Amino acid sequence: MNKFLKYGLAFLGFVLLAAIRTFETEIFYDPLLNFFRGNYHNYAAPDFELWKLFGATIARYLLNSLVSILILVLLFSKQVLKFSTLIYGILLLILAPVFLYLLTTMQPDLHFLLFYVRRFLIQPLLILLLIPAFYYQQHIKKADS
Repeated sequence: MNKFLKYGLAFLGFVLLAAIRTFETEIFYDPLLNFFRGNYHNYAAPDFELWKLFGATIARYLLNSLVSILILVLLFSKQVLKFSTLIYGILLLILAPVFLYLLTTMQPDLHFLLFYVRRFLIQPLLILLLIPAFYYQQHIKKADS
C-alpha cells in the first residue's frame, strides 16, 4: 500500500473517532454526559439503567479501540496489531469491573473516580500514548539498522 493511501486512511480513522465523539448522544446511551458537564461534586447522580449504560460504554470502548488499532496498523505495520490488541484488552479487563463497581455504588465521594474511569473508557486516549511509543520504537530500529 502506498504512503498516501495509508496516511489518508489513517486520517479517515481519526475523522471516524471524531464522528463517534460528535454523535455520541445519538449513538450511545449515556445519561452521565450531562451530569459530568456540570458541577457533579454537589449533585446526586441521575437515574440510569445500569446494564444499558454499562453495555453502551463497553460498546463505545470497543468501537474506539477497533478504529484506534486500525489507525496504528496503518501508521506503523501489522506487527503492532498483536501488542495493541493485548494492551486494549488488558485495559478493558481492568477498567470494566472498576466502572461497573463505581456505577453500582455511585458514592458521591467517588464521583471523580467514576468520571476518570468512564472518560478513559469512552475516549480514545490510549492512541495518544501508543502513536509516540510506536514512532519512537520505529525510529530506534531504523537508527540501529
